[in-house]
Amino acid sequence: MNKSLKAFSALLTYPSAELQLAAGEIAELIDGERALPAAIRDRLLVLLEELATHDLYDLQERYVLLFDRTRSLSLHLFEHVHGESRDRGQAMINLKAQYEQHGLAMAENELPDFLPLFLEYVSLLPAAEAYESLSQPAHIFAAIAERLAKRESAYEAVFRALIALANVEPKQEDVSALLQEADADAGDLAALDAAWEDVPVSFGPDNACKDGIVARVRGALRPAPGMSTHSSR
Repeated sequence: MNKSLKAFSALLTYPSAELQLAAGEIAELIDGERALPAAIRDRLLVLLEELATHDLYDLQERYVLLFDRTRSLSLHLFEHVHGESRDRGQAMINLKAQYEQHGLAMAENELPDFLPLFLEYVSLLPAAEAYESLSQPAHIFAAIAERLAKRESAYEAVFRALIALANVEPKQEDVSALLQEADADAGDLAALDAAWEDVPVSFGPDNACKDGIVARVRGALRPAPGMSTHSSR
């Protein structure tokens, strides 16, 4: 499970040449992950084939349109739970402290609720703790999976896989509540601007920032696990 979580962390990072080169190795790992249903493994292999063979700039543009510009698909978990409430700041602090306890380093401008970073953290935990931690945002994974399915995106398979690994059935009322939120299309610039137009939120002294701005730039800050920090932007 730990290696699989690192693989999913890599798949959800901003596409790079390094990720393309690693796609074959990741495919072998996922193909052998028996905790995942065969149908989900097959769909993950479709995503990996796309990552390995499609033009890198097209892959990067697709990623930005999905996860950086579309708030309802944000890879920042607390965006879906706390929004811009004050509770979010304390949740960030608590999660960062958990990372530090397990020796997981963060870049200065990273937010701890970024999903690839969270998956790296979970991969460090003993099995029982990993399942528990992964199950907590399962309703978020389910809602994002539904939205990606609507867009016919191969990335849907990653979120279906995370739910399968968590071995939990997300509460339908929680998923439905998330799905009631606005889900602007990436091509509708006016709707996207409206979705991101919130009051800036502070996550601690001298660290006030608007999450939408961080979401747009953090792809180049965090490399996929085990890969170099070079960016293709």
